[in-house]
Amino acid sequence: MSKSIKRRSILEPRKSTALTIAMFFLVIYSLLPLVWLLINASKTQPDLFSTFGLWFGNEFALFDNIKETLTYRDGIFTRWFMNTLLYVVVGAGGATLLATLAGYGLAKYRFPGRRGVFAMVLGAVAVPGNALAVPMFLMFSKLELTNTPWAIILPSLISPFGLYLVWVYAAESVPTELLEAARIDGAKEFRIFRQISLRLLAPGMVTVLLFAIVATWNNYFLPLIMLSDPKWYPLTVGLNQWSAQATGAAAQPIYNLVLTGAVLTILPIIIVFLFLQRYWQSGLTAGSVKA
Repeated sequence: MSKSIKRRSILEPRKSTALTIAMFFLVIYSLLPLVWLLINASKTQPDLFSTFGLWFGNEFALFDNIKETLTYRDGIFTRWFMNTLLYVVVGAGGATLLATLAGYGLAKYRFPGRRGVFAMVLGAVAVPGNALAVPMFLMFSKLELTNTPWAIILPSLISPFGLYLVWVYAAESVPTELLEAARIDGAKEFRIFRQISLRLLAPGMVTVLLFAIVATWNNYFLPLIMLSDPKWYPLTVGLNQWSAQATGAAAQPIYNLVLTGAVLTILPIIIVFLFLQRYWQSGLTAGSVKA
């Protein structure tokens, strides 16, 4: 009887008051900027500087701010949103596809120079993306691709970190024996990849897709130096341009529109995370239990 009680006490999760309090403060610390953003997006321009930052203003103007944000300067915010969506769909989607193809090939096929490719991938992961922005600008300017969507899409297609993730995930989640059995049955390599490997790689692909979406959606420095025409701006650069209107001789501060635009900018990312959460969780737990 005592052994069963002892075993049960070992299996039951332990509760720590100090850890619970620490996690509570971490949650508050993480959510406080979002709460501040939501509250201030509901204020008018005068209320932003006349009321406390973590409390509502004299007038609830959230819906008016949303309407003004979407119609300001002939609806340029909508154009920036569509540009960002284009960069994410083509850039992040293409980066996920290329990383999946390359990572799977490097994990499941043996060929000369494989170790060299592995070393180059690790080296590319270690190099910050901002360090390559200026060389890419010089190269793209000679190709006359600056100030075009291709200046943002083409660099976004390369994801060394995503390739490395797929490589590691494919090596563990796709059994080589299963591929050999399919080859014995007469299946071609593309059919094996499409009907067998892709299903096993789905959680890892979703994880890479989430990283690529967030990186492309929040991309700021590359579009800043590549684009000069506001009609091709993403949301990050466009909102920064609105914020810069508060300085200079002809200052026209529209901080209420900047804050409202920031709220509208983060909503798609939240929706994507909620929609892909179950696939991401299954990818994180894959392989944690041995059969």
